[in-house]
Amino acid sequence: MKPLNRLFSTLLASFCALSAAGCHGSRGLPAFSVPEHFDDAREYELTFWAKNDTNKIQTAVYTDAIKAFEKLYPNIHVNIRLYTDYGRIYNDVITNISTATTPNVCITYPDHIATYITGQNVVAPLDELFADPEYGFGGSELRYDGPDAGEMIGKFLDECAIGGVHYAIPFMRSTEACYINVSMLESLGYELPDVLTWDFVWEASDKAAEQAPDGTYPVNGQKTMIPFIYKSTDNMMIQQLAQRGAGYSTSKGDVLLFGGDTEEILRDVADHTAAGAFSTFKISSYPGNFLNAGQCLFAVDSTAGATWMGSHAPNSDISPDKFVEFEIATRPVPQIDPSNPKMISQGPSVCVFNKADPEEVLASWLFAQFLLTNDVQLGYAETEGYIPVTAKAQSDPAYLDYLSRSGEDDGAHYAVKIEATQLLLDNIENTFVTPVFNGSASLRDAAGQLIENTAKSVRRKETVDGAYFEKLYDDVRSLYRLDQLGERTAPGGEDLGPLPGTSVALLCGIGSVWILMGAYLLTGAIRKKLEENRRKT
Repeated sequence: MKPLNRLFSTLLASFCALSAAGCHGSRGLPAFSVPEHFDDAREYELTFWAKNDTNKIQTAVYTDAIKAFEKLYPNIHVNIRLYTDYGRIYNDVITNISTATTPNVCITYPDHIATYITGQNVVAPLDELFADPEYGFGGSELRYDGPDAGEMIGKFLDECAIGGVHYAIPFMRSTEACYINVSMLESLGYELPDVLTWDFVWEASDKAAEQAPDGTYPVNGQKTMIPFIYKSTDNMMIQQLAQRGAGYSTSKGDVLLFGGDTEEILRDVADHTAAGAFSTFKISSYPGNFLNAGQCLFAVDSTAGATWMGSHAPNSDISPDKFVEFEIATRPVPQIDPSNPKMISQGPSVCVFNKADPEEVLASWLFAQFLLTNDVQLGYAETEGYIPVTAKAQSDPAYLDYLSRSGEDDGAHYAVKIEATQLLLDNIENTFVTPVFNGSASLRDAAGQLIENTAKSVRRKETVDGAYFEKLYDDVRSLYRLDQLGERTAPGGEDLGPLPGTSVALLCGIGSVWILMGAYLLTGAIRKKLEENRRKT
C-alpha cells in the first residue's frame, strides 16, 4: 500500500473509532419506556450511590431500607456505595457516563442531573413511571405502602423537573436557618425579633465586633469573636437576590448575577468584614464551632446541621471544655422584607439511570420509590433537621409524636433539631429554588465565590471599589466559564451547556479527515499532472 493511501486508511479507522467513542454510553442507549412485563423471577443486581456525613444513624437508615426492600423483593439485590460529598458523587457519575457504568440509583441534586442529561438517554425520565397503574405512585403491584401521587408534596416534586420532565424524586428537604446566641444578643441590648432582617443582623454584628483596648471583646470576654458566620455563601447571595426581586439566571441559562444588586450585597459584605463582624465557613470554619464556644452571635447553616448547634449539641468538632452555656434560638435566614420571606429549598433527590434493559430500570425505580415509604422517610428525617417529602409521612402519628417531644433529650429529640425542622414545615410555601440547566451548578459556585473573594480581599487590606468589582466579575466569569452558558439550547429552550469533550474531539476528527481527504485528492491530481508532463518530455 502506498504511504499516502496507508495514511488515509489509518486516519479513516481512527475517525471510526472516535465516532464510536463519542457515541459510547451517552448515545448508545434507547429511550426508556416502561416495559409491558416485569419478570419478578429474574435476578437483578443494582448499585445505589448515597451520601451521608459519616453519620452512623443515617447509614443504618440506608442499610435497614435495603434489607427491608430485599425481603420484599428477594430477586433484587442492592449494593450501596457511600460518599461523604455530593461533589464526589457528581464527578464519579460524569466519569462513569462515558464508560456506560453509571449506578442504577443515585442520591443527587437537580443541578447535577441537568448536566447528566446532556448525554442522550443517560437518566431515565420518570413521568411515565409515576403514572403507571401497576408500579407507579400507589401502584397495584407494589409490595409496600408507598405514597400515591396526591401524597407527594407538589412543591418538592416540581423541583425535580427539568424542561417539564421529571428526572428525579425528592428524598429529603431542608432549608437554611440562623442559629442565634440569644444570651449574647440581649447582653448587647437587643431583643430577638420573630423575623430577622439584614439591617438588624448587620447592626448587632457590628456592635458585637467592638474590641477593648486589650484586644478582647467585651461581649464575650474572649480574644476571639466573629459575630456573623455564613456556611454556604452561594445561598447567601442567591437568597438576597431573590428577596430583592433581582436577577440571578433564567431557565435558558442566561446569567443575570452580575448586576447592581449584587454589587450592593458585596459592598455590605466588604463593609462588615472590615468591621470584623462577618466571615464565612471557607475562611474561618464551621459556624457551629464558634457559636458553641461563645465566639459567634449569628450562625447560618442548613437546618440539616442543627445537631451541631447549641450548648448541648450532640455533634461538634470542639472539645467539651470549650462549650459555653447560652440560650439558643432558631430563625429563618435574614430577610429584606419580613412580610414577604424568601428562603432556599434544598436537600437531596434521587434519580434513576437508564440502562439497556428496561426491566432493570423498572427494578431500580421500585427501590427508588421504596425510599419514599414512611419508615425510610421518618427514619432519615429524624437524624437531622430534614423534613419528609410526602404528606403521608408528615401526617404519620409517629412523626407528629416525634415533633411534640422536642427537648425531651439531647439525642433523638434534641430541641434545636426539632425547632429547625418545624421552621421549614412552617415555611414550605416561602421556599424557592433556582432555575436548573446544564451549568447551573457552576453559576451557583460563582455566586458564592463573589462573596468569598470580597471577604478575603478586605482581610488582605486590598482596595474594594468599582474597579475591583469589575475585575472580580471578569475573573469569576472566566473561572466558572459562565460566558459559555446559554450558547446552546435544546428545542424546548433549556440550556445544554458546552459540548462534551468527545463531541468536540469528534468534530475535530471530522474536520481533520476532510482536510486530509482534500490533501489526498490534491496530491493525486498533482502527481497525475507531473506524470503527464514527464511523458511529454
